[in-house]
Amino acid sequence: MTKSDAEKLAELEQQQKLGEEEEGLLNEKNRDLRGLIGSIVTIIAVAMSVFHLYTAMFGVFESIIQRGTHLGFALLLSFAIYKPSKKIQQSRIPWYDILAMILVVISFSYYSLNGTEISSRFSYVMPLTTWELIVGVISLVLVLEATRRVVGNALVIIMIAFLLYGFYGHLLPGALSHREFNLMWIMDHLFYTTTGVFSTPLGVSATFIFLFILFGKFLEISGAGQFFINLSLAAMGKYRGGPAKTAIIGSSILGTISGSAVANTVTTGAFTIPLMKKTGYKKDFAGGVEAVASTGGQIVPPIMGAAAFIIASYLGIPYIEIVYAAIIPALLYYICLYVQVDLRAKRNNLKGLKKEELPNLWAVLKMGFLFFVPLFVIIYMLVSGFSPMRAGLFAILATIVIAMLKGATRFSFKQFVQALDLGARASLETAVACAAAGVIIGIIGLTGIGLKFSGIILDIAGGSLLVTLLLTMVVSIILGMGLPTVAAYIVQVPLTIPALIELGVEPIAAHLFIFYFAIISNITPPVALAAFAAAGIAGSEPMKTGLTAIRLGIAAFIVPYMFIYGPELLLIGGTVDIILAVITAVIGIMGIGAATEGWLLKKVTIFERILLIAGSLCMVHPNFVTDLAGLVILVSVYLIQKVSLAKNPELKNNLS
Repeated sequence: MTKSDAEKLAELEQQQKLGEEEEGLLNEKNRDLRGLIGSIVTIIAVAMSVFHLYTAMFGVFESIIQRGTHLGFALLLSFAIYKPSKKIQQSRIPWYDILAMILVVISFSYYSLNGTEISSRFSYVMPLTTWELIVGVISLVLVLEATRRVVGNALVIIMIAFLLYGFYGHLLPGALSHREFNLMWIMDHLFYTTTGVFSTPLGVSATFIFLFILFGKFLEISGAGQFFINLSLAAMGKYRGGPAKTAIIGSSILGTISGSAVANTVTTGAFTIPLMKKTGYKKDFAGGVEAVASTGGQIVPPIMGAAAFIIASYLGIPYIEIVYAAIIPALLYYICLYVQVDLRAKRNNLKGLKKEELPNLWAVLKMGFLFFVPLFVIIYMLVSGFSPMRAGLFAILATIVIAMLKGATRFSFKQFVQALDLGARASLETAVACAAAGVIIGIIGLTGIGLKFSGIILDIAGGSLLVTLLLTMVVSIILGMGLPTVAAYIVQVPLTIPALIELGVEPIAAHLFIFYFAIISNITPPVALAAFAAAGIAGSEPMKTGLTAIRLGIAAFIVPYMFIYGPELLLIGGTVDIILAVITAVIGIMGIGAATEGWLLKKVTIFERILLIAGSLCMVHPNFVTDLAGLVILVSVYLIQKVSLAKNPELKNNLS
């Protein structure tokens, strides 16, 4: 590697560190714990990671023991790390949070120590003892408060609404009424069965999800994240609008590992956004590109977002089938974004970065190509039929081995402990959100409101699939605005999925449909967290950046409808049908990108934009007649522009 290459890589690494510092500054909910207290919290976090590594190697415990211990660790750390209010400045743990931590130990050690007996008892038949009832009530209060601190008020409000419905829903008239349930019955259902707090979502969090979050932290500390960013810049930086294309590739790779749109935005955006602005992109556009690219990481195989593991568990299918199904929709999402970025660069005559501003591709590959090995390990093990938990464990081991091969990336004892610590801390939001969602789905299952709600949706929609999809989309986006992706998805499973399946939608398509719309709340104002984080880095107006992100992420609003009406895009069906569906979908989504950007070979007229939209939408539904009509319309627009440019070449550079 030449000296100049080394300097470029060092500069990029410094920008990455600035992004990580920016990420830390954005999180105002955490205490800054140092000294002895900080060390004790680190020990608890490391113990949590060690517990999960142990169960990954030697087998998980009985459900309530595994899930209760996982949630107990999560709640302990939540009350230690998260302040009761952002406005409070605290560098030590106050007495009331120490009390909460003691209550966590008392209540959740009961589940861990008595899990086998709890699982074997006859729920609802054998009444809870007074102590079990007290433990259940304390546990519920702890989960509510931890949810408020870690996730936010929106999910707590939904939890309280469902709890009130569970207690008093029998007083409601008509279809919403249910039989009366007392405190003991509800506590029994929520905390002494595996259909409430300790249900499937928390089970997945306590096994698959934690291991992949921990894997992401080991990969991050090893320097792999910086390698993938450098590789994207070296490969794409020289092309038209290169920094924006770098953001698309780099953020899609890192996003699938981190699972957090906001964290990915501030980390990669710290250097991609300034580079995009330097190239000539407007600041709100640069922020929007990074937000959309980072948000899409949760739909990119092989890891995807945490909810993808829960989808596999709900459907009872191997996780690799979710991975296969997600490939084409993810490609369509990024193709649409890429087309808009490329056409904007073409429209504004934006060049790529100069050669001397870029790291050497081969130098970057030579330095970090082995970081691909852990990802290949995951893919190989999933394809070979190993469980996601086992794949995550071996990916962590592969990362450690790869890092140890070079002095620059070799883990010190301090870094190893740091990875275990950060992995546990990063898992808290998912663990608490899954527990909170367990309260909601527990009440839904106990009262039977899920099937009733699905019936209400079908009645409102009049049996129309399109109207049902639109209603489901609106519910998904609204829930996603106030909830993490995993919670927004879980809450909807018993409420909206039955209605979609009853109308003939493939189960995997129905689950992915709400998964997509739960994700895109990150770029949907008024609560577009990823877009607002990008705006902070870009120095742009947050709401304008959010609106730009919606336009750039338009595919996220269209692709779910495409795979609902054409399950071939999820690799369901014959080979020929799948190939044709993919080809027409790619053409259609490129047309959407051009229509949204307002540019093809030149600036499109209003009439041409309408034709582009109409032609593209014709190709949403895989059907020979509509596909042919859409293709004819799109080709016609292309030819119209081609002829127009031949007659008036000056229109090519007319941006007005």
